[in-house]
Amino acid sequence: MTRSARLRPLLAISTLLALAASAVASAAAPKPKAAPNLAIAQVSRMDTPWWHRRFADKQAEIAAGQYDVVWLGDSITQNWERTGPEPWRDFAPVWQHYYGDRHAINLGFKGDSTCHVLWRLAHGELDFRKPPRLFVVMIGANNFGHVHTDAVQTYPGIARIVDAIHARFPTTQVLLLEVLPSIRSAWISANTSQLNGMLESDIRRGRPWLHVQDVGAAVGGPGAPDRSRFLDPHLTPPDPPLHPTAAAQQDIARMIEPTVAAILGDHRH
Repeated sequence: MTRSARLRPLLAISTLLALAASAVASAAAPKPKAAPNLAIAQVSRMDTPWWHRRFADKQAEIAAGQYDVVWLGDSITQNWERTGPEPWRDFAPVWQHYYGDRHAINLGFKGDSTCHVLWRLAHGELDFRKPPRLFVVMIGANNFGHVHTDAVQTYPGIARIVDAIHARFPTTQVLLLEVLPSIRSAWISANTSQLNGMLESDIRRGRPWLHVQDVGAAVGGPGAPDRSRFLDPHLTPPDPPLHPTAAAQQDIARMIEPTVAAILGDHRH
């Protein structure tokens, strides 16, 4: 038997041992952790001075009053407080018409995503003196912006928000508005459509107190949003179309009014 022939079995055994050792090492090595989903976290913005002041002001409003209607969301909701002077950002008269006699409070914060709303709810924005009768929730647009969570990640953030409201106020109805179409990027448009499809098909399951409404027609016709229905192009410098004009937001209030009036048990405004 040649020397090479005598070595072949030893080489084969060495190879098998090396493969076995590699397999053991691979099994023992820690697997990389999946990145946390920011959309379901609680994230404070208290280090932002204007946000801190607004949060404190809204806490004082909650402590001082009794409210039947709570609008909860981001800058689109906060815009209800704008008073012009241009007609395209004169929102306050529309708010006064629909909600002025309904003991309503505006809990909209510019730039907030689901994680910021979850922090607010856990730190005082559910501390009402009596249960509100209706929450109108409009959130998710900013998840696709600076937070950059996609539709699959954003959906559980929205679900946690409505569930947190219900856990505190089991008799309160929640009206969830789908994320408005915008003209920002193809990725954002695709994720907006995907998220809204998920909300329509699934989120009401097991939640009889939850109502979901598509109000996208307020910012455009079939197929694509209408730039003229957004205030952002009017700004100097202009921004990508995201926020409805006062007229478009009036259409949103008009569209949800049958549901709002039915829940509150009063006349349609």
